[in-house]
Amino acid sequence: MPLSARVLALFIVYALLIAIVPRVSAQDVDMVAAPDAQQAADTVSVAEWMTGLRFDLSATQVGFQNWAEGGVNSFSVSTRLDGHAMRGGNSWRQSYRMRLGFGLINQDGESFRKSEDIIRLAGAFLYRGEDFFQLFQPTISAELRTQFASGFNFSSDPFGEDRDPPVKVSEFFSPATFTQSVGLTYEPTSWFQQRLGVGAKETIVAIPRLRELYGVDPDDLIRFQVGVESTTALDVEIAENVRYISGLTLFAAFDQDDLPDMLWENQIRMSVNSFLDVRFEFTAYYDRDVSAALQLKEVLAVGVSFSIL
Repeated sequence: MPLSARVLALFIVYALLIAIVPRVSAQDVDMVAAPDAQQAADTVSVAEWMTGLRFDLSATQVGFQNWAEGGVNSFSVSTRLDGHAMRGGNSWRQSYRMRLGFGLINQDGESFRKSEDIIRLAGAFLYRGEDFFQLFQPTISAELRTQFASGFNFSSDPFGEDRDPPVKVSEFFSPATFTQSVGLTYEPTSWFQQRLGVGAKETIVAIPRLRELYGVDPDDLIRFQVGVESTTALDVEIAENVRYISGLTLFAAFDQDDLPDMLWENQIRMSVNSFLDVRFEFTAYYDRDVSAALQLKEVLAVGVSFSIL
């Protein structure tokens, strides 16, 4: 199936999941409004921290010797560390998320190349008041996205200087994207969240030579934008031991007459047993300042997973 068809199919599934939220959320709203539930909530002053930390390790090895049909020897390994921390009281709730990932691949005796590299840190403060602000919670949020190591283009020179590949195209904090927003969060169920607000986005490129690749002026460290930000998050069990996790972030800058920047991340995690997982990931990314084309990434990983916290 072509990648464009996969994107369309995933959007249809996404729309169907969002469409059924009101039916599920109606029961949740009734429970919140029930006197017994409200009385129980009033007895809680400040809740304890709820934390979680999960470590994933996956590896793949393929070897050939005297294989008439041909093939390429390869070895890859990737690690992932996902964490969260939440704490809430009667009115205010704070939430923090972390994702660290790094992977390497070696093919046919060539040097190791990175196959995954991400640093993602996010935090949010939500206020739950009464009436309108009980359903739509005022929210302040911030998020940082960057990487650990250098990245290279192994097929061409994106600078147009006809240098022989590989050509360095990224580095730690080159680029880094930092966003902040103030808005309202709609959270009718435990598995669905929608946030809409006014946001600021800073694209940081610490290495001057790389700035033109990410729409940053060569003389500037940061490209600053203000606009409207929308964030949609799903985390739902679609079958026994099968979980679908998705996040769609849109940012429409006030000074650009173009499609909004988009980051759409999807993950299906299947737990075989207490430590063995199968994970499929699909990411679609669009930023006109970086590329006019839709950027796509797929990952299929089988490995071990441990809950540390």
